[in-house]
Amino acid sequence: MAQISEAQVMQALKTVVDPDRGGDIVSLGMLSGLVVRDGHVAFSIEVDPKRGAQAEPLRHAAEKAVDALPGVLSVTAVLTAHRAAPQAAPQQGGHGHSHGHSHGHSHGGAPQGDPQKPLVPGVKAIVAVASGKGGVGKSTTSANLALALAANGLKVGLLDADIYGPSMPRMMGIAGRPNSPDGKRLEPMENYGVKVMSMGFLVAEDTPMIWRGPMVMSALQQMLRDVNWGTLDILVVDMPPGTGDAQLTMAQQVPLAGAVIVSTPQDIALLDARKGLNMFRRVDVPVLGIIENMSYFCCPNCGHRTDIFSHGGARKEADDLGMEFLGEIPLHLSIRETSDQGQPIVVSQPESEHAQSYRRIATRLWEKIGGGTGGRAAPRIVVE
Repeated sequence: MAQISEAQVMQALKTVVDPDRGGDIVSLGMLSGLVVRDGHVAFSIEVDPKRGAQAEPLRHAAEKAVDALPGVLSVTAVLTAHRAAPQAAPQQGGHGHSHGHSHGHSHGGAPQGDPQKPLVPGVKAIVAVASGKGGVGKSTTSANLALALAANGLKVGLLDADIYGPSMPRMMGIAGRPNSPDGKRLEPMENYGVKVMSMGFLVAEDTPMIWRGPMVMSALQQMLRDVNWGTLDILVVDMPPGTGDAQLTMAQQVPLAGAVIVSTPQDIALLDARKGLNMFRRVDVPVLGIIENMSYFCCPNCGHRTDIFSHGGARKEADDLGMEFLGEIPLHLSIRETSDQGQPIVVSQPESEHAQSYRRIATRLWEKIGGGTGGRAAPRIVVE
């Protein structure tokens, strides 16, 4: 298949005319953030914030123009209006979630009062695994939980939503690029019986992602909407660390059955975990519970246990906040090594104590979401 170039994409976009301004979007300087990688194209179109969703046909026209080029596997186009001033005094019950830009398209959202369409048809439940900060082992937890759910007999998908630092290709031992038989929908990669999608499959591991927030959200929505996930009992989403705009928007626009918070035991990590929990509460996403990762260290030689990061802090935090404590996972060399080797401990050492801990947490998670019947409409952010 012929490789598509930036010049070809730019030439195609010069045929897209903005009827309001009477020129093509390239000459008018409306195009920004163009990324072309192995047949996958992404860009944003800057429009006047007053136009809002009225500019949606322009986005469709741009996607169609690029999609017609030979060698294009997928197109991610998003409207941005970053010059928009934030609303001074949002009213309670309104959206109030502009963050200085307008997406102009909802992809799975619906106007207020309209029936909510599922963003991922065929998926019974979507669960986010999140943390208030990086470095707490969230991705390792996500991978092992997904594998534990699969080991418990469920059909499982795993979405790596960390656009800037995707780690699932390495952790799940998957290399290569996803196929697109029809040139529009991607087939997820698969290993250990779990379907996986990650930006890491589409760009080289050492390629920096310098996209704007709206482009990140559009990429995430495409990995949900334009991937042939098939029929799944549960889709585990490894969320980006922190509680910024991308996390808030993901929590708002994806019909999550619930979220799991991962934290280490020490006070400073628990403060960030509380931020993550409050973010999900803010957008009316049920928090299914808290997992204490790196809970303690047990010497593999003598068996002596050391609470390197303190111990029990997440359990106490869960009690204080009225959340369920789902379990603790120790700081253990085998958990780290197996993840780095692409053979997570749940599949490489299934009879180990640590693998069984993940299995117990996975069982409880599935119970809490009602066996997949707890699907819900995407919540609306309310600014008080």
